[in-house]
Amino acid sequence: MKNLWNNQEAKKFSKDDLSLRVYSSRLLGQNPELVLHGGGNTSVKGIFMNIFKEPIKTLFIKGSGWDLKTIEKEGFAPVQLEYLLQLATLSKLNDIEMVKEQRLATLEPQAPNPSVEAILHALIPFKYVDHTHADAILTITNTPNGKQKIKEIYGSDILIVPYVMPGFILAKKIAELTSSIDWGQLRGMILMNHGVFSFGDNAKHSYDRMIDIVNTAEKYLKKKNAWKKYAKSKVKPDLITLSKIRKLASEMTGESVIGKLNHSPEGTGFSKHQRAISLCLSGTLTPDHVIRTKPFAWIIGQNLEASAKNYTSKYIKYFKNNKNAGLTMLNSGPKWALWPGVGTICFGRSNKEANIIKDINNHTFRAMQVSDALHKWKPLPFNKLFEVEYWELEQAKLKKENYSLPFQGQITLITGAASGIGKSCAEIMLEKGSVVVGFDKNHNVVNLFHNNSNYKGYTCDVTKPKQVEQSIKSIISNFGGLDILVSNAGIFPNSVPLESISDKKWRHDIDINLTAHHNVLRACIPFIKNGIESSVVFIGTRNVGAPGPGAGTYTIAKSGLTQMARLAALELAPHQIRVNIVHPDCVYDTAVWTKRILQDRAKQYGISIKKYKSRNLLKKPVHSRDVAEIVSFLASKQSAKTTGAQIPVDGGNDRII
Repeated sequence: MKNLWNNQEAKKFSKDDLSLRVYSSRLLGQNPELVLHGGGNTSVKGIFMNIFKEPIKTLFIKGSGWDLKTIEKEGFAPVQLEYLLQLATLSKLNDIEMVKEQRLATLEPQAPNPSVEAILHALIPFKYVDHTHADAILTITNTPNGKQKIKEIYGSDILIVPYVMPGFILAKKIAELTSSIDWGQLRGMILMNHGVFSFGDNAKHSYDRMIDIVNTAEKYLKKKNAWKKYAKSKVKPDLITLSKIRKLASEMTGESVIGKLNHSPEGTGFSKHQRAISLCLSGTLTPDHVIRTKPFAWIIGQNLEASAKNYTSKYIKYFKNNKNAGLTMLNSGPKWALWPGVGTICFGRSNKEANIIKDINNHTFRAMQVSDALHKWKPLPFNKLFEVEYWELEQAKLKKENYSLPFQGQITLITGAASGIGKSCAEIMLEKGSVVVGFDKNHNVVNLFHNNSNYKGYTCDVTKPKQVEQSIKSIISNFGGLDILVSNAGIFPNSVPLESISDKKWRHDIDINLTAHHNVLRACIPFIKNGIESSVVFIGTRNVGAPGPGAGTYTIAKSGLTQMARLAALELAPHQIRVNIVHPDCVYDTAVWTKRILQDRAKQYGISIKKYKSRNLLKKPVHSRDVAEIVSFLASKQSAKTTGAQIPVDGGNDRII
């Protein structure tokens, strides 16, 4: 493992001890073989000055909800050191009381809740303390006789701590083990099946020790010819089956989930490992992961429904075997699955959650293979994992995250998403929790919502069937399925009377405004059939009911699109797919309405542009967002019994009414 400390970079953080704590914490956090997604914790001891300028001995410890990779000073909770040491003298302290007392001892009201390891960090008599879940060390401790192996690898300056629950119990255990030990003779601790601590009187000293401790484990694994022994293979997954798997996972979970397939050479190679099934049913890399991944995987069988029932039964049995009075079982849906011969699939209520589980899963199946190559994979037993999965503090975290937006876990494809109505539809569906995939010829679609992990954009010309098919296959590979299609892409061509429409213009305009919609619908149907609360919404036009002179190709194409939508509603109803169409008009905040188009249309009616733009009955402008609101309504549960409908969003048109 490479030591990332850079003296020049460190100088930028040399203002104070807490700044250096930020720097070295980020070094740990950016290495996924040490820390994954909020795991691990760090601290520094220092002084907090109160309003009376009185110095208070303080432990600045990573707060709940912060990630070491991106942590700032504000991510460290300042806690009275003496108060924490006094708490350590208590014979008993339950988890809820511990959190309450640590909160009471926190010196900034806006600070995050201190880590559950705050008392332990306080007990360690060094200025800087680092704690990680290093893969290399866990691969060794998660084997039979792991403790003996650790003893062989390290000298007496590493304290070996048997596994106990994190929090107050762990702090008391380490206090007991070190009661007659000179801390000055120690450079770190290894917590069996949990992780590793290092400490020092300056940030670099503690960080260097962590890297050295982990490097020692890596060298041992290399010597034993076990390090990074990952199987690799290739396969072309059946995407229809993937969409069925994701739908089953959603049904098992009781809510829509994203399905992240890993069919990389490593993912596929692991799925073909001779012990892959038994490994996936045996436990987690560290107990901290169980809250994300559950204790075992869903093993996907040839009969998908039967294997789903087997997983649910196994989880219910696990709960009954380990439950205490007063506990309520979490949903029995899987967090990840082994698809033998293909790869692994991770499930989450958002793309971010699914990616976190996928990252954890990648590190876990790598560690499983390394442990197996060393000796044999043997993680903590299920009763210990159950204690963490149903730990009241972890349950409290889950309750904070347990909210559902209307389209949480669903996957929406929107064509023509780079601007206008398509962009507004993307915005509203993202706001309401959906994963959104945008198609557009405009390359800007790729980075349209780059700060939102639930968005992915594709440069795709929907008039080209092969591009459409490949892009939709990529959607299924990335997210596991497709639930909602908003078929919006189109143009408003220049006004030309019917007698003057050229063959080229006819083919071009019909291709974009009609044929392209069929290209997309045809490619989506096989996957939407396996969607959750599946829905299709087409964007039509007021011209269908009230055609305007000169807009021949546009009106004819959109009329054909309306008929296609009606036919689709009939054909897809047996598959519980709803199909509706929205007819907008006077939506002038779109790229369709160029100055030239406005001039042409006003001229066709013999009126000014100003009068043309205010010709609806309500005399109100219609915005892209107004259309998007209706689209989201038609795709939602609120219109679960509506299909084949045509909804105007035009401010009222006397010719249609």
